[in-house]
Amino acid sequence: MLDLKKLTLTEVLRNSLESYPDNPSVGFVNSDPLTYSEFFNRVNQVSDFLHENGIISGDKVAILSENQPNWAIVFFAVTSIGAVLIPIMTEFHSSQVQHIINHSEAKALFVSSRFSDKLEGLSIPAIRLRIKLDDFSLLPEPEASDSLLSKPEFIKKILSDGAKEFARIKESALKFLGKLPQQVEQESVALIIYTSGTTGHSKGVILTHKNIVSNALSTLGFIQLDSSDRMLSILPLFHTMESTLGLVIPFIRGASVYYIEKPPTPAVLLPALAKVKPTVMLAVPLIIEKIFRVRILPELNRKFIIKSLYKLPAFQKKFHKIAAAKLMKTFGCELKLFCIGGASLSADVERFLNEGSFPYAIGYGLTETSPLNTGTDPSEVRLRSAGKAIPDVQVKIDNPDTKTGEGEILIKGPNVMKGYYKDPEKTKEVFTDDGWFKTGDLGIIDKDGYLFIKGRSKNVIIGSNGKNIYPEEIESILNELDFVSESLVVERKGELTAKIFLNYETIEAMYKVTTSDDRKTRELVNEILSGILKQVNERVNTFSRINKVVEQLEPFEKTPTQKIKRYLYN
Repeated sequence: MLDLKKLTLTEVLRNSLESYPDNPSVGFVNSDPLTYSEFFNRVNQVSDFLHENGIISGDKVAILSENQPNWAIVFFAVTSIGAVLIPIMTEFHSSQVQHIINHSEAKALFVSSRFSDKLEGLSIPAIRLRIKLDDFSLLPEPEASDSLLSKPEFIKKILSDGAKEFARIKESALKFLGKLPQQVEQESVALIIYTSGTTGHSKGVILTHKNIVSNALSTLGFIQLDSSDRMLSILPLFHTMESTLGLVIPFIRGASVYYIEKPPTPAVLLPALAKVKPTVMLAVPLIIEKIFRVRILPELNRKFIIKSLYKLPAFQKKFHKIAAAKLMKTFGCELKLFCIGGASLSADVERFLNEGSFPYAIGYGLTETSPLNTGTDPSEVRLRSAGKAIPDVQVKIDNPDTKTGEGEILIKGPNVMKGYYKDPEKTKEVFTDDGWFKTGDLGIIDKDGYLFIKGRSKNVIIGSNGKNIYPEEIESILNELDFVSESLVVERKGELTAKIFLNYETIEAMYKVTTSDDRKTRELVNEILSGILKQVNERVNTFSRINKVVEQLEPFEKTPTQKIKRYLYN
């Protein structure tokens, strides 16, 4: 039974303890999970430890780690004492890690063994508490030359702001010795998440307890989840898609979450799926697209007769149903909800999922909106749509085009961030005068309220005839073609160029060659690229035709949600 007195993560934890004390909460796939009561005790131990070491309400605590049960423990331990968690993306370079820790003014840091080397040689003077996340042991202090007292700027700060620092330490001591209760309010800041967007600018998104919990409750307003459900976590917890939808939501309902101890390669993921038999999963499009292109499509193209029949719509749907049934077995046969978000799903892959009656649903979210804005359950999915506005969240199109209805997507609701940390100018830029958040995404809303996303406003290319060209739409078509693994459309001197990372495994298997840099293989690759150019131009508007196709020799660099970092290639 849900009984939240306030929309805070502390209340979520209290409710789960009182309602589901003996239910499994989180654990590794191959280990016994913690019950909710055991989880609650671990959270108390960590929060007490932080208190004893001077961490108080409002202090920042950073975490750098892969997914694991202790990540979830720290998430609730830090936020339950009113402190602010700073999740750091594991893909960030050491210099970015240093910037985030210093910019956020984090005073404590949890780091896993796997990523501890990223801290070597960093100048992070404000950190006075380093904890190994794997077992919560204290890490040794840095060398004296890197200690706080050896930093002139730190000594200067103590001398100039001594009274304030003394008051803070005194408050911490009183709260610990007197066991004074921590008051966490709905508007208290819970997380500051530094994004790694496609534009290359990292911003600290400030999310309150209310932002996160309200979004979880809104999502539960249209999906079914209960204490018997099992989730297999394969997306990083430092992203709101996983921390809100894949951690807070199951905790509200008393469901269980399982983590994989290694990166989710097929060799690791398949046994995990067989053991957990998840009922709910969260994924970015790239995961299901790879499954379709590497496992499903080659099987459908293996025999000439099936390959020929597959091109006919009537037979294609039948083959999709057969293939989707096999895919359900791979997922453990009990999957009821496969949520896809974070980027655009390829049209051919969605068609396969839809015609195969696979229980998928697509949502639209942003870090700044905690994250979800639109979605549906599998029964109400509409092809190529990101669903409808979820309960308590408003979505509208700003200044829609009179002919197409296209415009910028605006959001308003309790899920919208407080702002960007230490950046009031950027914060002001992304809000309208009447409080709507400007997403920077372009879309249309149909008569039934379904949102269709066209692309990023910053990515739009204006053609020579003045018409808008959406590179994402062309890329979606390219990614459906044989031999295309990934693509990126850019403008070069007024012409459209498509950069293609080929599916070399398929090429090698079909043509019995090795894609080394010999003349014969180069000729083959050039023929394939020419074929791609012809095929895509047959399917796009005349003003969106590609002028040139070039080979991308390495996979594109991506964000944690697997969107290509476009700024690196423009």
